[in-house]
Amino acid sequence: MKRLAEDYLQFLTLERNASRNTIASYRLDLQRYTSFLEERSVTSAKDITEEQVTEFLRSLRDHGLSPRSVTRCLSSLKGFHRFLIGEGQATHNPVEGIDAPKLERALPDVLSPSEVDRILNQCDRDPLATKGRKRMLWMRDRAILEVLYATGMRVSELILLRQQDIAEDQGIVRVFGKGSKERLVPIGRPALRWVAHYRTECRSILGARGGGQDTLFLNARGKPMTRMAIWKIVQAYTRKAGIKKEVHPHTFRHSFATHLLEGGADLRAVQEMLGHSDISTTQIYTHIDREYLKEVHRTFHPRG
Repeated sequence: MKRLAEDYLQFLTLERNASRNTIASYRLDLQRYTSFLEERSVTSAKDITEEQVTEFLRSLRDHGLSPRSVTRCLSSLKGFHRFLIGEGQATHNPVEGIDAPKLERALPDVLSPSEVDRILNQCDRDPLATKGRKRMLWMRDRAILEVLYATGMRVSELILLRQQDIAEDQGIVRVFGKGSKERLVPIGRPALRWVAHYRTECRSILGARGGGQDTLFLNARGKPMTRMAIWKIVQAYTRKAGIKKEVHPHTFRHSFATHLLEGGADLRAVQEMLGHSDISTTQIYTHIDREYLKEVHRTFHPRG
């Protein structure tokens, strides 16, 4: 069985051009599987039963693997057994009728309004205290963070934002989301004010360096920002604010949606602003809202 597992990994590498990470994950799953079968003296793929596969998956759970890891392993086994049938090493697939464990949808981490303020305020508050390149970059960073929180847009949408996409007079930003779908999202006055500062005092200087065309946010070389650059900005100001939880650009999107719903916003309106095609995707934030309400009840109710 171990030889057949290696044959399958070779097939994935050479025929399917699977990535190194995928191969490493499949190798770990198949090593566990073949060792399990070996302990039960199963040497032929034709002899493997559905009960044995079920027992193997149960043993993974008993050893503390998460439902997500068990589901990934089940996917590996399904592909492996299809390969065995195709190679004539087996006549049936004992994995076919086994359902993956139900996964609980993880609630995303969110920032409290005060934590958002702490991060935003880490940008130098006194524009006269810093000059030159450093001043331009912190003003850009503040504008980026303000826009992320004010609009809830994805980082992939932020880096594609053009100057013309922000209609200051209307308080609206045009966002191009997944599948090039366009949506209009309101943007608050604080974010507009910081974008205006950045455009007036910094953007033209940065743009002259690298020909960033009409892209709104540019790096120090005048080129469009990358996802990684935005991630580093968020990380830097989060650390500076002394916030220990894991925060990334998408955390601002989660916080945007959660704070709107906590304030009484309509779910459909939040769905529209986030650009979700299915409202069930937006409904995850109602679970966060309920957790918040329960925490308030526990904290302030005499019998909470």
